[in-house]
Amino acid sequence: MKRIFSLKWFFALLLLLAVAQPVSAQTLKEFFNSSEVPLTYLGVDFTQAKVLNDAVTNAMDIRDRQFAAINGVIVNEPKKYDFQKAFSKTTVTNDLSFVNAKNAKVDAEKIMGSGDVKDDRFTKATIESIVKGYSFSGKKGIGLMLIMETMNKASVTASMYVTFIDLASGKVLLTDRMTAKAAGFGFRNYWAKTVDVVLKDIAKSKYKEWKAKAG
Repeated sequence: MKRIFSLKWFFALLLLLAVAQPVSAQTLKEFFNSSEVPLTYLGVDFTQAKVLNDAVTNAMDIRDRQFAAINGVIVNEPKKYDFQKAFSKTTVTNDLSFVNAKNAKVDAEKIMGSGDVKDDRFTKATIESIVKGYSFSGKKGIGLMLIMETMNKASVTASMYVTFIDLASGKVLLTDRMTAKAAGFGFRNYWAKTVDVVLKDIAKSKYKEWKAKAG
């Protein structure tokens, strides 16, 4: 009798695990198919970003001031950087605390680079490793992080990975590399412009592409 009872619990546990496995994928599908599923915008991660062919800007200033300034202007000008429109969401909340803490600890000596550094340096494994370095304790739902790869002054172009994260597990649900042209005066505005361009491209076509892939 005890053996039968134990087997029942064993199979019940297996069923529970089987049902639980696709939760993240299902959540991503729901995310793209409902404007009511909220999004948490986590900011721009610069932890492995390279600033190429910039002989003027000081690396220490970039780390100590400009990284936070770029993240700040993006969330403080919601009409320009319209995440709700780009991601078809009724609710988008911002939490820059995670990226700001990480960005502030970047080794300034590794920020700058020259033309011999490739623009497309990251792989999916790179993105997963960067995300794994975060602990989103207490957070649930889907988070969005823009992981900056390269800011190339010579080509006037930035590349970044638009990355969706299951905050409860820290799992990367989807990541896609996008590029954009920079513009404007001052380091902050010049590179923040690339996020503006990326958001417009997402609203125009990328969101529909991701939605189709999610099912």
